[in-house]
Amino acid sequence: MLEALDEAQRAGARLARACEVLGISVRTVERWRRTPDGTDQRLGPFTRPANALSDEEEAQLVAVMTSPRYRGLPPTQLVPALADEGLYLASESTCYRVQRRRGLRKPRMHASPSPRHPTVHTATGPNQVWSWDITWLPAVVRGRYFYLYLVMDVWSRRIVGWTVEERETSELGAALVTRIVQAAGIDPRGLVLHSDNGNPMRGSTMLTTLRELGVVPSFSRPHVSDDNPYSEALFRTLKHTPAYPSGPFASAADASRWVARFVAWYNGVHRHSAIRFVTPDERHFGRERQLLSQRTALYERARQATPERWARQTRNWAPVGTVTLNPEPATTPVAA
Repeated sequence: MLEALDEAQRAGARLARACEVLGISVRTVERWRRTPDGTDQRLGPFTRPANALSDEEEAQLVAVMTSPRYRGLPPTQLVPALADEGLYLASESTCYRVQRRRGLRKPRMHASPSPRHPTVHTATGPNQVWSWDITWLPAVVRGRYFYLYLVMDVWSRRIVGWTVEERETSELGAALVTRIVQAAGIDPRGLVLHSDNGNPMRGSTMLTTLRELGVVPSFSRPHVSDDNPYSEALFRTLKHTPAYPSGPFASAADASRWVARFVAWYNGVHRHSAIRFVTPDERHFGRERQLLSQRTALYERARQATPERWARQTRNWAPVGTVTLNPEPATTPVAA
């Protein structure tokens, strides 16, 4: 084995990578080289570590690592992604060990270079650019989750449609988009629907449905996590709101009832900082101009009444006219 390692290194291979292929550690090789005529001396652990994952915990971790949503992510990306979903299963090193033991590690492939700049879409009114994504909601049964499909209007930040399902499929996503278009009574031709590169987003049923509706599909760059910022910011708001349950959901119906209350609050009560603190409903349905005009008049009256208190101009309550998906870096980041 030492001769094979020496030959591999002479050919340009890194010792750590060669040891990984052979299933041994670099320290073992270094010890062998110090005593080339000695015995192997590898004994291995006599007992199972007390803090090792249980069989059930390891099965849950494997199920997540091999799921369509996460099977392409290395542990360095998987662990933070699960943390954003409110889920901690194991450390990165444990994920790597389980991958090696289960034969889940794949040879590294050189990905095609991503475009230098993301696709840019601009909206000047409602129903021009939508964004959608899917997030996990924990269930009572360990290792099981419900899936929240959620579509929002980028210009108004309004949640235009959602559903909670027990599966993550292209067919369910396509059915949701169709229902939203029909319920809104809009002409969807030319509307942009942006998403990440998940399997439900790029599935044949979804793409066929969008083509039939005349909706333009748009996707994030491969291996780029922040090209769908509006949906990501919305999920962050959803999971960090004080009303978010501290425990898992008992059923899909239970999860749906909670999401319905959140959507009603978000659309009709929550004043969004990125759109001059009006609600998404007020902006989406054209009520913001009157409200912002009233605020402008109120501030001007206050300034005239006590001009000594106003060193600068009054606050800008002009409506936000244009919203850009993935603007140039100098533009103000998205706020939820």
